[in-house]
Amino acid sequence: MGLFDRISRVVRANLNDMVNKAEDPEKILEQSVTDMQEDLVQLRQAVASAIATQKRTQTQYNQAESQSNQWQQRAALALQKGDETLAREALVRKKSHAETAATLKSSLEQQSAQVESLKRNLIGLESKISEAKTKKDMLKARISAAKAQEQLNNTIGTLNTGSSMAAFDRMEEKVLQIEARAGASAELAAGGSDLEAAFRSLEAGGDVEDELAQMKAQLDGGSVSQGQLPAADNTAKPSTSESSPVIDAELEELRSQLNKM
Repeated sequence: MGLFDRISRVVRANLNDMVNKAEDPEKILEQSVTDMQEDLVQLRQAVASAIATQKRTQTQYNQAESQSNQWQQRAALALQKGDETLAREALVRKKSHAETAATLKSSLEQQSAQVESLKRNLIGLESKISEAKTKKDMLKARISAAKAQEQLNNTIGTLNTGSSMAAFDRMEEKVLQIEARAGASAELAAGGSDLEAAFRSLEAGGDVEDELAQMKAQLDGGSVSQGQLPAADNTAKPSTSESSPVIDAELEELRSQLNKM
């Protein structure tokens, strides 16, 4: 491979790469439709020109055919009148117009075929343009969706999601620790209050029991001293056992007061 061939290939490769990078799909689609519409305008003009040429040829053919028939009739008239020279001249004119008509007829057939071909091409191009417009809108919508998806993916890619989720996990762990400490503090506070209340109850109950025991001891002591009195006095005064209902009533009253405390 020659040096110039290699250089040429490198240049063409670089140009193709530049063109590929510079191509904007949306702009290319719009330009393609615009080019097709321009082609459609030119094709319509070509069809109109071909039809006009066909009509003009048709008119010329009709005139040549009419003149050929006319000179045919004149030749017959001259021959009837016995003027062969004039009849021969009329046949020469008739032949000339007949040849012209034949040539025009051949051209007219070709033009008719060309017009029909141009009309089919025109209809096909119009259909392609309509299809291209529909496809263009669809492709542009797909391009927009793809660009939006690409932008979203790039945005998601730049987010430090893992670090953010790790931060959320750490904060959740701290919240759980704070809640656990708060619960433990509440239990300790409740336990201390119950303990203090239990001891206060025991202390209060102990005072009452001590006082009750002291009162019982005093009452028991009074019974013993009364039991040592003379018998005469025992008949005159009720014994300790006889006065026990009063003591029991007082004891019950004391108990009732204690229960109300």
